[in-house]
Amino acid sequence: MAELEITTQDIERNTDAAAHESDKRLLELGYKPEFRREMSLFGVLGISFCAIGILTGMSSAFQTGLFSGGPLGLFWGWNICSLFMLFIAMSQAEICSAFPTMGGLYFWVCKMKPDRPVLGFCTGWIYSIAMALTGTSGNLSTALYIASLAEVGQGRMLTRVEIAAIAWGVNITSGIINTIGTRAIGQMSNFNIWWTLAGTFVLVITLLVKAPVKNSASFVFTDFENFTGWESKGFVVLLGFLQAVYTLEGSETAGQVAEEAKRAEFLAPIAVVASIVGSWLIGLAYMLALLFSVQSIPSIQGTSYAIPIAQLYYDAVGQKLTLMCLTFICLAQFMAAVTAFTASSRLFYALARDNAFPAKKAYTSLNRFQAPYVGVWTSVLVGCVISCAYIGSPIAFNAILSSAAIAVMLGYLQPMIIRVFWPSALTVRGPFHLGRWSWAVNAAGVAFTVFVCVLFVLPTAHPVNQDNMNYAVVSVGGLMLIVGLTWFLWGRYRFTGPVHTNIDIGVGVGDERSVNEKSE
Repeated sequence: MAELEITTQDIERNTDAAAHESDKRLLELGYKPEFRREMSLFGVLGISFCAIGILTGMSSAFQTGLFSGGPLGLFWGWNICSLFMLFIAMSQAEICSAFPTMGGLYFWVCKMKPDRPVLGFCTGWIYSIAMALTGTSGNLSTALYIASLAEVGQGRMLTRVEIAAIAWGVNITSGIINTIGTRAIGQMSNFNIWWTLAGTFVLVITLLVKAPVKNSASFVFTDFENFTGWESKGFVVLLGFLQAVYTLEGSETAGQVAEEAKRAEFLAPIAVVASIVGSWLIGLAYMLALLFSVQSIPSIQGTSYAIPIAQLYYDAVGQKLTLMCLTFICLAQFMAAVTAFTASSRLFYALARDNAFPAKKAYTSLNRFQAPYVGVWTSVLVGCVISCAYIGSPIAFNAILSSAAIAVMLGYLQPMIIRVFWPSALTVRGPFHLGRWSWAVNAAGVAFTVFVCVLFVLPTAHPVNQDNMNYAVVSVGGLMLIVGLTWFLWGRYRFTGPVHTNIDIGVGVGDERSVNEKSE
């Protein structure tokens, strides 16, 4: 018993020391610790895995690649995009290790270009809106999976009003879970890792065992499909890349909870990179199982189910197993949507703390569960309002959500551009750094991000008409206009950069010296 007590005390002492080191670094960056550090590596890693949502992203967007390039485009698009998304994650991890604070991309830009506060302001607003819209998208996808379960199980087709009502319920439930606070989100994130691994195993085995016809390797790796109307095979395959990029967004979410993690300067960047590597491998296994098991691509293209992949499962494994598989994916989708609101509420908190967001007192208030509840319910409100657009026009709704995917990539772009064109802007090194490979990795990330943002706004079908037009360019333009006007009419008079809440030090004092000593 004595030995056990000593061991327990040692564990608690080590935990306290890790939290103390992270709090010390936060104080050096100018902020008082406001959150309890209750997240371990699995909790932080789970946040990124939740946000990426490999099972859900792959399932929800699978038909995009299947109709634009087919198996050939899906396989090569997944591996190529995963590699470049890994470069982006490595770039983010390097900066996150140096600046392990809430705010993520926004704070990194502010610290690296303090002489251009407009860059940090616009990055923070674009990315926070993107996170709120991403949560909205995830909650509607959860509603669509629930609708598909009803359609497969009972043969009843739900109306758009009913689906929007379900989305409202999912939005509100996400808000309640986030209001409970850090401990609940951390536990859910831990659970999500094992759910993703177990779910992938169950889905892959179910598909490969039960599918009546197994496709050949030639089909899986070389078959080309084109339901877009475009004649250029190369362009059609590139359109399929959107499925992979959409699926792999979200690894940076670990940075949003850096002030709630133990040894955040180490754990957060590791989680950012590890979540992409793990998602790459898990997604590849899941995608190959889907491709070997797909029975009829035209059947999926003409499905009446709310989520097209439900048709793939129904054709391959039958009604009962389809219900089981969709339930696995539906719960994973819900957890992914919850973490998007976790990220958006932390972003609202970080922006308000630095006078970059109105109602500072409200948005920086924490409840007894250590949750920035005003930011949480702002995200819920945005989700409920935008879900109503689905009732009137799914095309308009999809345009809004497509703009969220583009806005996330635009958020990624800002810190990488600074690292490419102003390499000396990152004067601090954390435990995770890329050394002499840093510039090349960032340059590759910038090139890929610009390419993807252009690809996201191109028409996905030909001939182009009002029903198949890609309105994402209009939605993104509106988003940029809102952010730009906010800066010129309000932000430039109030925001000058991060506001330090640790009054015991001056701006920047001790930053470079202490971190460089640790990295050495």
